[in-house]
Amino acid sequence: MTNKMLKFVSVQQRQPEKRTAEDRRADFDEIYTDFVPAGAVEQSSRCSQCGVPFCSVHCPLGNNIPDWLMLTAQGRLEEAYGVSSATNSFPEICGRICPQDRLCEGNCVIEPGFESVTIGAVERYITDTAFENGWVRPTRPFAEREESVGIVGAGPAGLAAAERLRAAGFQVHVYDRYDRVGGLLVYGIPGFKLEKHIVARRHDLLVESGVTFHLGQGIGSGEGELSFDALRARHNAVLIATGVYKSREIGGPGAGLAGIERALDYLTASNRRSLGDTLPDDAQALDANGKNVVVLGGGDTAMDCVRTAIRQGAKSVRCLYRRDKANMPGSAREVKNAEEEGVQFEWLAAPEAFVGDGHVTGVRATRMKLGLPDASGRQSVEALEGSSFTLEADLVIKALGFDPEPLPQLWAQPGLEVSRWGTLKVGQQDFQTTVPGVFAAGDIVRGASLVVWAIKDGREAADSIQQWIEANNTAPAAQEQG
Repeated sequence: MTNKMLKFVSVQQRQPEKRTAEDRRADFDEIYTDFVPAGAVEQSSRCSQCGVPFCSVHCPLGNNIPDWLMLTAQGRLEEAYGVSSATNSFPEICGRICPQDRLCEGNCVIEPGFESVTIGAVERYITDTAFENGWVRPTRPFAEREESVGIVGAGPAGLAAAERLRAAGFQVHVYDRYDRVGGLLVYGIPGFKLEKHIVARRHDLLVESGVTFHLGQGIGSGEGELSFDALRARHNAVLIATGVYKSREIGGPGAGLAGIERALDYLTASNRRSLGDTLPDDAQALDANGKNVVVLGGGDTAMDCVRTAIRQGAKSVRCLYRRDKANMPGSAREVKNAEEEGVQFEWLAAPEAFVGDGHVTGVRATRMKLGLPDASGRQSVEALEGSSFTLEADLVIKALGFDPEPLPQLWAQPGLEVSRWGTLKVGQQDFQTTVPGVFAAGDIVRGASLVVWAIKDGREAADSIQQWIEANNTAPAAQEQG
């Protein structure tokens, strides 16, 4: 092993080739090219195979990263895929969109100056190679079970749970209000970070595995929706994995002007265009072409918005964030990519009003300064008196985060208890809500978070569901009531 590894001293860190900013601005294709095999082997060989792998410790899924790096360095890619997929339902997705600079790579023990191992790109390479060679196969349970599980939400948490429950032999049905599988993976994340065929091939694989999808099927009491009670009646257990879609709003003078849009509406419209969908009339204006665009926020969703606006041909794109660059909650890599593509950042600036007569024409903002740390440990922000300035804007996009929808009210389920943040309350160990046989996982439990956390929650919730069904030997709710 030693002659294959520990080459971080002699081999420099390299990501796969990145397309030029000029090329990237012209389309929505992924910005990184694929690793050539020799490049993946070389970068994997930089791993120090340390005794306490902090990359694994700081991966929410606990991926066995040093093991599959070693196997890749040795050219044993099929085995590397086996190790990678043992702990991660969708490694090719995490390899593309995880903020590795904050997780695995950011905690690599290789000292600054030598730089961390290129973990995310190798993870992506391993699984893409596995798909190309037919090593990724449908799940085939050892034995079929009669019990069924209904999953609400076809995002990463729901899909991860579906795969794991199907492997255990359960009859799995996934319900989603959208017409495609993937949730925010398809409609919220732009193609330059995750091309949609990557998600579609996972959908196909799950269908081959025997998972049944009910797309375009909302849950609730509206026309064409399935009531939650009816859903429970169909299945032995239910998993709620709806995510959080309610956009946080901003007030202040002029906040109701036309041209001030929610980030998710904007990103969904852009992704639907890329997918070839016909947009409804009210979404036609969600296009940055020829406009002065101001994005409010500093997370990864804000980065998705500014980089999308650049590709749509915006006249100018500015990101307004109340703290400095070092305190950005979004990935540092994404900020760098945005800067390369022509986005201008207004650090330490917060909106105070919106200017316009019927339609927004500008954002009046004030300069901020960082103060003492607050209860969360982050530095507080204070406005600088007399520092107001105005940014020209034809389109303002609010990327201020997401909150959960009020599911107990929407689904007429007062027994579903929520936290003070509106997320569903579940048992810390078993993911079960306050309604017996109803479980929840992903963002609807932990709040808006990373895809990798959703996958972890979905896998663990699936295990809890299996244990609960086996312990209770349940029949669907309707049969119990009858």
